[in-house]
Amino acid sequence: MTRTDTAPPLAGSANRRPGRRIRLPAETGAAVGLAAMLGLLGWLQPSSVDAANLSSLLEQAALPGLLAIGMVFVLAMREIDLSAGAVFHLTATFAALLVVAGMNPWLAALAGIAAGAGLGLINGLLVIALRLPALLVTLGTWWMIQGLSLVVGKGQTIAPPGADGSVLATLSGKAFVIVPVTGIVFVVLAMAMHVVLHRTRFGYRVQAVGSNPRAAAYAGIPTGKVRVLTLVLMGAMAGLAGVIHLGAQGAIAPGDGGTFALLAITAAIIGGTSLSGGNGSVIGAVIGMLVLQAILSAMTLLGVDAIWAAFATGALIVLALAIDRLVNLWRNRRAGHGEDNLLG
Repeated sequence: MTRTDTAPPLAGSANRRPGRRIRLPAETGAAVGLAAMLGLLGWLQPSSVDAANLSSLLEQAALPGLLAIGMVFVLAMREIDLSAGAVFHLTATFAALLVVAGMNPWLAALAGIAAGAGLGLINGLLVIALRLPALLVTLGTWWMIQGLSLVVGKGQTIAPPGADGSVLATLSGKAFVIVPVTGIVFVVLAMAMHVVLHRTRFGYRVQAVGSNPRAAAYAGIPTGKVRVLTLVLMGAMAGLAGVIHLGAQGAIAPGDGGTFALLAITAAIIGGTSLSGGNGSVIGAVIGMLVLQAILSAMTLLGVDAIWAAFATGALIVLALAIDRLVNLWRNRRAGHGEDNLLG
């Protein structure tokens, strides 16, 4: 009879797996960056982090943040939409002209959102028909839409008359005295689209197409349809942002929203959405947009001339691209050499 002695397991070893590592959420870096920026703002001027100023920060982030939410879906599909800012402006101009012409403001707002979705549909159909990346297609439609917006608006600021109870008055108001309605819409939509991306068939398909388009097609996913619908969603989000801007500001000026597309891309990347596609984080994009706005606020507190804002925005875009590239290289290296040889 052979006796086999086994040593008692060490405490806690039953749940231990070799090589298992803690994976932090994709939004961790953006959350740390936001906490650092708020800490800096509080150090520079304590009053800048009170409830009123934080509400103002949320309000500033809301409109480009809505575009960032849509951009997460586009980036997760391994595409980029450069025309989002122009769509934002044209839809706001379109809705403003409808109100000036006598249309009910609520109907004009719905028409503006529908126009944004229609422009996204045109982008999607062109991507499918021309078999080109959305980056190249939307580079062209960006100029076309921007030019059309200038023609329709005659290069002038349009300020439609508001009315009590209309969408214009509603969107310019505040809840609980200090919380902007635009910020509430932003947060609610972010939570809803987070669920759409991670808990619905459409969100799964978007990420599957971005991860491996050929494998997605072999699996029976209609990749062309997914691309079109994603760009339609992007257009609708830009249209919604345009309508909200019109309601909150009461006017649309020729230069409004010019940098929103680049801000949206930057916020999404800062928030953990990779340019290589296959995954995305709506919550991360929200945090990323708050980080961008906090940086711009810090520049103001430091007395930096406003003309440097464009330079700072461009620098942030380059930094976001560099971080995305480094993260992808790190992931590829880990995949190629195994998790136990990350530095070798």
